[in-house]
Amino acid sequence: MKIILSRNFLGLILSVAVVGLGLGATLPLTALALTNAGYGTDIVGLMTAMQAGGGLLVIPLVGRITGRFSARQIIMGAALSVSAATILMQFTTHLWLWAVFRVVSGAALMLLFTIGEAWVNELADDTNRGRLVAVYATNFTAFQMAGPVMVSIIGEWHATRFIVCGAVFMFALPALALVRAGPPAHGSGGGSDVTGNSHGTWRHVMPLMPAILIGTAFFALFDTLALSLMPLFAMSKGVPENLALLFGSAVLLGDTLMQFPIGWLADRVGRVRVHMGAALVVIGLLPLLPWAVSNPWLCWPLLFVIGAAAGSIYTLSLVACGERFRGAALVSASSLVGASWSVASFGGPIITGALMHAIAPAALIVVLLVCAIAFLLAILWEQRAGNALTL
Repeated sequence: MKIILSRNFLGLILSVAVVGLGLGATLPLTALALTNAGYGTDIVGLMTAMQAGGGLLVIPLVGRITGRFSARQIIMGAALSVSAATILMQFTTHLWLWAVFRVVSGAALMLLFTIGEAWVNELADDTNRGRLVAVYATNFTAFQMAGPVMVSIIGEWHATRFIVCGAVFMFALPALALVRAGPPAHGSGGGSDVTGNSHGTWRHVMPLMPAILIGTAFFALFDTLALSLMPLFAMSKGVPENLALLFGSAVLLGDTLMQFPIGWLADRVGRVRVHMGAALVVIGLLPLLPWAVSNPWLCWPLLFVIGAAAGSIYTLSLVACGERFRGAALVSASSLVGASWSVASFGGPIITGALMHAIAPAALIVVLLVCAIAFLLAILWEQRAGNALTL
C-alpha cells in the first residue's frame, strides 16, 4: 500500500484530522456557550440545524465551484472560511449573526467533505479502496472524538475560547502544503460512471446510488442519536447518568477501531458482501439493546459491535462511490452523500425525539432499525436491478 505513504494522501488525511478536531470541538462549545448564556435546548438545536442547512444550501453550487478551482484550493478555502466564522463568534452574542456564522461553517464543511471524499477515492484503486477510505474515515472520527476533550480544557476560557477553536482549522493549511499538486476538483476521466454514462450532474448520478444515500442517511442519524438521545434512552432503563453518557463513546469507539479491519475485509471478499453483512449485524443486534442495557457485560460489547457495523455502512458507502463513479460524476455523488447526511442529521433527531416523547424511549431503537432495514432492502434492490457492481 505505497499510496498510504504518498505525500498527497498524507496531506489529505492530516488536514481532515485537523478539521475533525475543530468540528468535534465547535459543536459542543457552541452548545456550552448558549447554555451558559441562558438559552434552552430549542436554540441549541436551531444552531445545530443552521450548520446542516448551510451544507444543503451549497449543494447546487458544487459543480460550478469544482469546475473553477482545484481540490487543494477548495479545501484551503473551506478551512479558512470555517475558521473565520468560528473566530467571529467570539466577538458577538447576537443570535442572528451566530446563525449566519453556522450557515457559513456548514457550507464550507460540506465543500470540504465532498472534495475530500472524492479525492481519497481518486487516489485509491479497486484493490485497496476499502482500506484507504477506512483510514480516511477512522482518522476523521478519532480526531472528532478528541474535540469534546479540547472543550473540557478551553470551555472556561470565555475571552478566547472561540478564537482558539477557530484557530485549530488553520492547522489544516500546513498539512495541505505537503500535497505536491491537488487534482482538479471535478476529477479526471471525463466524469463517467461504471455504466458508461458520461453525465456528471447530480440528476444523472442520484438514480444510480439509492443504497449509498440511504446508508449515509442511516449512519448520520445513528451518529447524531448516539450522542444526543441514546443516553436518555439508557437513563430511562435505569442506567446512571454518568454511565449513560458513555453510550455514545462506546459506539464511536467501535466505529473508530474497526473501520480498517472491515475495509481490509471488503477488499478481500467484496464490498457488497461486507456492506450487506454490516446491515444484518445492525438489524440483528439493535433489538437486543433494550434487553442488554442493564447488563454491563453484555451492553458495552454490544454497543461496540453495533458502532463498528453502523460505521462500516457509511465507510463502505464512500467506497461504493469510488467503485461506481469517476471524475465529475464522483464529485456529484460525494455532494449527494453530504446532502443525505445533512438532511438526516437535521430532521432525524427532531422526529425521533418526538416519537420518544409521545410513545416510549424505545422508539429510538425502532427508528434506527427501520432505517437499517431500508438500507438492506435498497442494496438488495440494486443487486436485482443490476445498478451496483456484481458480487
